[in-house]
Amino acid sequence: MRADCANCFGLCCVALPFARSADFAADKPAGQPCGNLREDFRCGIHARLRDSGYQGCTVFDCHGAGQKVSRVTFGGADWRRSPETARSMFAVFPVMRQLHELLQYVTEALDLAPARPVHRELRRALARVDGLTRGSAESIVALDVDALRGEVNPLLLRAGELTRARVPGRRRNHRGADLVGASLAGADLRGASLRGALLVAADLGGADLRDADLIGADLRGANLCGADLTGALFVTQAQLNAARGDASTRVPERLSRPAHWRGTGTPGDTADPAPAR
Repeated sequence: MRADCANCFGLCCVALPFARSADFAADKPAGQPCGNLREDFRCGIHARLRDSGYQGCTVFDCHGAGQKVSRVTFGGADWRRSPETARSMFAVFPVMRQLHELLQYVTEALDLAPARPVHRELRRALARVDGLTRGSAESIVALDVDALRGEVNPLLLRAGELTRARVPGRRRNHRGADLVGASLAGADLRGASLRGALLVAADLGGADLRDADLIGADLRGANLCGADLTGALFVTQAQLNAARGDASTRVPERLSRPAHWRGTGTPGDTADPAPAR
C-alpha cells in the first residue's frame, strides 16, 4: 500500500482538483493536468514543491492506488495515449484511494497480536476489499464506499480496543474531540483513543503516543517534535506528512519520516525531477 509513482500515470496530478491557497499556488479543476506535470508523468518541480507553493502535494498519499489503477484496472493504458480512458480513469482513482486506505488499516489490524479474536473477520474483510479493488472500472465507480467503511470500521475499532487494553492505567478517550491548537506537550497519551480527533496545530511535542489509536485524526500542522509514536495504531503516511516533526520524533517502523521535517532532510532532495507525487 505504498505509492509507486514510477508505475503511475500521474493520476493525483490530474484526477484531483485543488484551489489556490496556502497549500497550492494555483487553481486546478479535476481532470486537468497540473501545469507542472511533464509528458513522462514526472513532476517538473518535485524537488522544490514546498518552496514553489505546492505544500499540499508533499502531504498527499494515495496508499498505492495510483499504480493499481494505472497497471491493473486499466492494464497499462495511459490517459495520454488512450484518451478514451481518461474520464473513467480519473473517476476510479479517488475511489481506489479509499479502498487502499481501508486495505492498509485492515492489514495493520491483522498484525496486532492482541486483536487475534477478530482476525478471522478481518481476513474476510481484507479478501473482500482486495477483490473489489480488482474489479472493473465500472464496478469500482459504482461502489458505496461509505457503506463498506460502515462494515469494516467496527472490526478496526475492536482491534484497536483490544490492543489498547494491554496498556496499564487510565487510557484517555478523546475520540472525535476538538483539540485544535490544544497544548498537549509532554502529555501521557499512551493507549489513548484519538479516533477522528481534530488535532490541527496542536502541540504534541514530546507526547507519549505509544499504542494510541489515531485512525482518522487530523494532524495538520500538529507539532510532533520529540513525540513517541512507536506502535501508534492506524497512523498513515499522509498524517505524518501533514504534521511537523523532527529527527527526535519516533515514528512507526512501517512509515517513512517525512523529508521536510526539521533535521530530517536526506541527500538527493535537490536531485532532478522525480516521479509525480
